Formats: sequence, C-alpha cells, structure tokens
Amino acid sequence: MTGSTAATFTADDYRARMGRAARAAAEAGLAGLLVAPGPDLVWLTGYTPPAVTERLTLLVLAAGQDPVLVVPALEAPDAHRAAGASALTLRDWTDGKDPYAATAALLDASGRFGISDNAWALHLLALQQALPGSSYASLTEALPMLRAVKDAAELDLMAAAGAAADATFEEIRNVLFAGRRESEVAADLDRLLRGHGHEQVDFTIVASGPNGANPHHEAGERVIARGDMIVLDFGGLRDGYGSDTSRTVHVGEPTDEERRVHDLVREAQEAGFRAVRPGAACQDVDRAARRVIADAGYGEYFIHRTGHGIGVTTHEPPYMIEGEERPLVPGMCFSVEPGIYLPGRFGVRIEDIVTVTEDGGRRLNTTTRELVIVE
Repeated sequence: MTGSTAATFTADDYRARMGRAARAAAEAGLAGLLVAPGPDLVWLTGYTPPAVTERLTLLVLAAGQDPVLVVPALEAPDAHRAAGASALTLRDWTDGKDPYAATAALLDASGRFGISDNAWALHLLALQQALPGSSYASLTEALPMLRAVKDAAELDLMAAAGAAADATFEEIRNVLFAGRRESEVAADLDRLLRGHGHEQVDFTIVASGPNGANPHHEAGERVIARGDMIVLDFGGLRDGYGSDTSRTVHVGEPTDEERRVHDLVREAQEAGFRAVRPGAACQDVDRAARRVIADAGYGEYFIHRTGHGIGVTTHEPPYMIEGEERPLVPGMCFSVEPGIYLPGRFGVRIEDIVTVTEDGGRRLNTTTRELVIVE
C-alpha cells in the first residue's frame, strides 16, 4: 500500500470518513475504533507510516471526540504531511515514554473497541494491560462494511484500475505462450500491469494445463505446451485502488470438452452478474452462478466462493458466498468469478469486478469472456 491516493482526496474527504467510521462504531455499540498502520489507516487519514515497526502508531476514533493519531515522535513530521492530517490531532511520544499509558488516557477504561485486524498482538496486549476492563473486536467482525460502499471518486479509481487490467490482458493475449515457462508469462503480466499504472502487483497467476485445476497455483517452471488451457488471474493496486481479473486462454485449438466447460463457466459468470442488484443478498450472486454449474453436473468442481470485495485491498468484505445474507448496496465493488477445476486435467475461471448501481450492476472489466486462442 502506498500513499499515492493522498493527492486524490482532500482533508475534508478524510474528515468525513473518520466521522462516518466513528458514528458507525457507536451504532454498533462500540466505544470507539483503534486503527493501526495498514489499509484502514490509509483510507481514513491518507497516512502511511514510513515503516511498520514495534513503535506504536494508532488512530483513535470515537463519536463526539476529535480524532487523535498517536505516533512516534521521529515519524511525526511524516504524519503532519499526510493529506488528512489537518482533520485530526497528532499526539507524538518519544522513546523511553509509555505510549500505551498515553493512549489509554484517550479511551473509556471499560469500553469495547473495534481494532484493526492487522494490529500487532504486542500493542493489543499492552493496551489490555493498561486498561484491564476494556475489550476488543476485530474490525472485520465489528464493522465489516466500513469500506465496502465506494463514493464517486473511489469508483472512478476502481474503474481506472479495471481498465488498466483490461489493457494488460489485451497485450498479454498476443505474447508467445507455447514453449515458455509459466513464470516468464507471469513476469510479463507484472511488467504490463506496472506499465499501465499499477504501483503494486499482488498476484500474477499463470496456471497451465493440469496446474489450472489449482485455483491459487503460483506460476512455476512448467513449460507451456500446445493444447494447454491456461488460467490467467492478475491484479494489484493502481493509485491505491484494486484490480483483479481472470480470463482463461487456450494454446491452439481446444477440444470440444474444453470449449463446453469454458462456455459453462461463462454462462455461470453471466448468471452471477445478472443477480447483482440493490437489496439482493450477497449469497444470491453465489447461488445464481453455482446453480448453472451444478445443474450441468460439475458442482463438485466449483470449489470456492463466487466473489470477494475489493477496494484499497484486493480482498475484503463483502463476500459472495452461501450464508452471507447482507444486502447489496449501490457503490459496493466485488468480484464475480465462478470456476470449474478438473483435477489432473485443466481449470477454467472467468472473473470481472462488478459495482452495484441504482438498478443493477456494472462491470469494471470489459474484455471478451469468450475463449481466447493464443500461440
């Protein structure tokens, strides 16, 4: 995660986000939120510490109180330059002082707080020792939808990231596949994503032939051959917002079975997309896509959820999975990515990022979902 979104959003944007987060915490029965370095801190303040170390950095949010960012004194100058700095109070501490006592003074001694999932156990345990009457819940548990609904500016950044991933696919489909290692094609994907503006590449899956039956196969030294089906799944962050798309290509002409399986996944992906609308449950998207594959007799080979949320990280709530009854809301962004994985043979996955609109859904990836033949 970089601080590149700082130039995109103003102090007023960050002030509004922090206020909204504090109110959401109060509505959830929490005394406040404690936000450690990571994507939540960047989203709320525009601040990325120069390094994540054992020194405590923590944003304290509570309804009716001004936001306070506790930072080590040696990093305070960087914090002051963050885009959201003027919307909060900075409280620095020097080595040799107790940062937990200083932080505890800002908190309700018997309160229950939401805390970043990625907060260090070192810091959480020290806060519990300073405030033995306090209790904590992870932000994913307490406020899973904190970042789920994107505003217009965020949606523009998501669309730009999706377009960059699409441009990457349009170029990668023209490179030579046969006779090259998966790792070489993965390096091409990395280079192309960065060339189209990504500052961070999170994954470049190139799963050829039987490796395609492993949804999270890491590109290795297998040499791609004619007749291979290849799952390509790639994405990362562009201007701080995520891309993630999957397309399945084939080296030379596919068999009738390979075409049939690919067409089935494409039909399932379309069904999942058409299930997207405000008020529908997240699980409805999963059910729509899964039904197509199950009805065709391949249900046991669709082995993962249909989708995941995406924003300032490439995987976050909400999740399109059975049992998730949370309703879809305009501005949510998530993947729709059914797949079929035939062990020892091949796999197929087709994935778009979709955002919920006022009357349905909009794809942020628009490259062809037909089976592409490569050389």
